[in-house]
Amino acid sequence: MLQLPASVRVVVALAIASFGGVVAMGASIRFRRAKTTVNPLKPQNASSLVTAGIYRYTRNPMYLGLLFLVVAWAMLLSSPFALLGPVAFVSYIGRFQIVPEERVLSALFGAEYSAYQSQVRRWL
Repeated sequence: MLQLPASVRVVVALAIASFGGVVAMGASIRFRRAKTTVNPLKPQNASSLVTAGIYRYTRNPMYLGLLFLVVAWAMLLSSPFALLGPVAFVSYIGRFQIVPEERVLSALFGAEYSAYQSQVRRWL
């Protein structure tokens, strides 16, 4: 990783984390406006498929926002080993959260969700 002065790392990490927070909050606001669940442990409670706003660009903006936070932390630490955090996060969340959620959403929303999946990428 680049060896940058601590002050530069802090500023860059804050910028990355802030962007991640804005992405995640924007996604959460879209869910609340649609009056559907934001609870990732209960995707079966989804009452509507949200495809507007940030959801036009990524199917998982809340997880993307969290990824930016993990990347910001790795930037702050400035260690090659810290890069394992984002890799581990994407691997874990993809397998144990996103794939099961997608199965539930496919069952709930059928062709509408399949069409959405074909138009919008999982991450970016």
